[in-house]
Amino acid sequence: MKLLYFAWVRQKIGKSEEDVARPANVATVRDLAAHLCALGPGYADALADLSRLRAAVNQEHAGFDMPIGDGDEVAFFPPVTGG
Repeated sequence: MKLLYFAWVRQKIGKSEEDVARPANVATVRDLAAHLCALGPGYADALADLSRLRAAVNQEHAGFDMPIGDGDEVAFFPPVTGG
């Protein structure tokens, strides 16, 4: 699975993308975020509070309860605001 991080999420994690094997206990975007939080403080700082984030699966906006599979691309990014 390919993971993409944008804006301050990328800054906190320290990389813009990575390829990972989906753990067996990860079935949704929410599960993935929780799994990643356990990888270190940068991940936890960026992904622990999902109310500050948006996600996309295969380049389509997705809720955190969206199911994910091994070949999916999952992106995490802050909400975009405009003026």
